[in-house]
Amino acid sequence: MSLLEAIPLDAPHIPVLIDEVIAALEPASGKVLVDATLGAGGYTRALLAAGATVHAFDRDPDAIAAARAWGAGEPRLILHPRRFSEIADALAEAGVDKVDGIVADIGVSSMQLDQRERGFSFGADGPLDMRMAQDGPSAADFCNEADEEAIANVLYTYGEERQSRRIARAIVAARPLETTGQLANVVRKALGHKPGMPKDPATRSFQAIRIHVNDELGELEALLAAAEDLLAEGGRLAVVSFHSLEDRIVKQFLKDASGQARATSRYVPVVGDAAPAIYTDISKAIRAGEGELARNPRARSATLRHATRSGAPSRQRTRP
Repeated sequence: MSLLEAIPLDAPHIPVLIDEVIAALEPASGKVLVDATLGAGGYTRALLAAGATVHAFDRDPDAIAAARAWGAGEPRLILHPRRFSEIADALAEAGVDKVDGIVADIGVSSMQLDQRERGFSFGADGPLDMRMAQDGPSAADFCNEADEEAIANVLYTYGEERQSRRIARAIVAARPLETTGQLANVVRKALGHKPGMPKDPATRSFQAIRIHVNDELGELEALLAAAEDLLAEGGRLAVVSFHSLEDRIVKQFLKDASGQARATSRYVPVVGDAAPAIYTDISKAIRAGEGELARNPRARSATLRHATRSGAPSRQRTRP
């Protein structure tokens, strides 16, 4: 039986592409692995079950608190309430120089989406929050304080929203905004949305504001840079992303780290030696099959990419 099939259908959270992720990491007794996005602990539990030691990270204090309960008494589980950009420092503080694998499931978790009080979703009205770490400026702070141009830029850059200026103008006119329902209605009205239309146009705006509030793409880039330095030779990197902006960053990073010289024109020869490959065995995009989609529709937008760390020196060390 696969790991996915062993998870009850009524489980509160089903980790996406879990069989493929665990196969990519090859956990075993004696290995030290990092789960950079602990969440409900789906990947971490599977890695622990295989005998590995797991350093599990999450900036959300709720995820860490839950893991302290279900992981109580497990000496191979080390919890870190830290964000991606702090992983290298946290591991150094724990006396860990190299690890055998790193996995990250990028973006908002199912638990965060399902809790209306966290303000990530417009499916149920809640406070306009969206903060993963539950500190710092909230989505309401951004919507109510940023100028129209700044809001439009965020919607266009992180939500790929073509009507970003129209929506930004409507947000400014509707201030103050306090709930997810209020923001969603402003976006719908600005775009002429009618009930029954197939896709809610507020989706892109909510995605964009969430990414901005949490600096998600900046944190992803910090994680990829840290992984290059932290992974031992032969170590595995596995990243699951959920939209094109994230996947584009991961794909380009692995392409740049492959060591293959890229000519700007087919008529101009490559001059000089190619850079050494930081990663080898780079996978193509892996997506959920029909069986998983039937059990977990949220896996539909998930993309897994994984690679193996070579023995080449890091291009830029994240620690002294």
